[in-house]
Amino acid sequence: MGSVNVADRGNESHEDDYSLDKVPYGERKMGWFSITNITFGIATAIFYFQLGSVMALQFGAVNALISAGYAIIVAGIMGTIISYLSARSGMNVNLMSRGGGFGYIGASLTSLIYASNFIMYCAFEGMILVYAVHEFFPIIPVWLLIVIFGSLVIPLNWFGIKQLDKLQKWSLPIFFAFLIAAITVAVFTTSLYEGRFWTYMPEGVQVGGTALLLCIGMQHGIMGLTALLASDYARFLKPGHIRFGSVAIGFIPQIFCYGVMGGLGIWFGVRLAEPNPGVYIVQLLGIGGALFTMLTQVRINVTNIYSSSLSLSNFFENVCRFTPGRRFWIVVAGLTAMILMLGGIVDHLDTALTFQGVFLLAWGAVLITDALVVKMLLKIGPAFYEARQENLYKWNPVGVVSLIIASGLGTVAALGYMGTFLESTAAFFASALAAILTVLLAVLTKGRYYLKNEVNDIDPEDILFERKEQNVKPGSVGRPAAVNAENLEK
Repeated sequence: MGSVNVADRGNESHEDDYSLDKVPYGERKMGWFSITNITFGIATAIFYFQLGSVMALQFGAVNALISAGYAIIVAGIMGTIISYLSARSGMNVNLMSRGGGFGYIGASLTSLIYASNFIMYCAFEGMILVYAVHEFFPIIPVWLLIVIFGSLVIPLNWFGIKQLDKLQKWSLPIFFAFLIAAITVAVFTTSLYEGRFWTYMPEGVQVGGTALLLCIGMQHGIMGLTALLASDYARFLKPGHIRFGSVAIGFIPQIFCYGVMGGLGIWFGVRLAEPNPGVYIVQLLGIGGALFTMLTQVRINVTNIYSSSLSLSNFFENVCRFTPGRRFWIVVAGLTAMILMLGGIVDHLDTALTFQGVFLLAWGAVLITDALVVKMLLKIGPAFYEARQENLYKWNPVGVVSLIIASGLGTVAALGYMGTFLESTAAFFASALAAILTVLLAVLTKGRYYLKNEVNDIDPEDILFERKEQNVKPGSVGRPAAVNAENLEK
């Protein structure tokens, strides 16, 4: 069974975000600013306040700041490469994984775990909002607030990426107004720490060493998600914007996530001696703090639900041949997040983030290594991504085996069975191991499992790296002449 034709999907919107397909060349029409604006939904989450505050109060402000710089660099480079590959191919990481070392069933398994990460993150973020509102309206039961705010993100996702662009664009100025207000009030609030905030260091803690590694370990829990997330939107990027746009989409959200929001979290946490932004934002702004929390959490959760719906679509199309459309999976993802919130998923935050960081960084390492080392340098496998099932093997050991071994050993390390150093750097360890295994297995298998059939109908624009031996027939897949002419007329 091949990919589903988007044009035939019943009553869904014309774009329908190409949840089961690559975005055709002629449909990549969004500028880098719009794409970056959408990814700001995750960058403005209050979760980064909490991350910065907790790290500063537990391990010292300097260690927290150094780890933020590390996160910006690593996640920014990873996000830039993923964005570039996505923009060149018109595919998100779920589709790229099919021809990027996993096979179509192997890629489907990664899609399911990817979707579960977004749904869990949606539940965590949703609970921050629920508790903030519950502080002001304790008469409203928590379960009812979960249902109300859990349901809100479903209609906000109904019309796809264009609706998300409008939502993020119009809500961003309001977000900044609230943020400036919180900073202003905090400046005129007496600090509970007498020194400058970056000099704060808990008793018995030093700069560097174990404290810094623990901060970096906490950053790993979310870095892979912010980098891989970019592919869901970068695939709509205009071809003329790819070079600069990939860097912008890769770095700007990371700078804001870890530098601005994380840095402010460090400042707020030290100044107010409180790690929970749901407490100190409300203390600073009152009911405005609750509204600020509501805005930020809705912005982040619409992107969580969007990305999880794409991944669920990919998994059930390949494994079960069940293709009800993206909107169906929006509802499923939203309901599942609500169930997790009602079930107390927030009590297992550390465990969830540990697995998420190990798996997602290892997965990203496989994709990047496959593209830059296997495909480009070693010239093993095709120089393009093929997503059609009839041309792919179910499993490709290059990616599947690498991911299973790396994430498995990474999880063991994160649980503390390989020593303190690897416990704190488990995700980095897993990603390095995944990269090494990807190259090793690609060489051993000689690229045999990348394509089951010869493919000679890939549009030249979708070739990642030029090779003389590539047999390409222009205009067959990504940009047919008739379609391109039609678009030009429009």
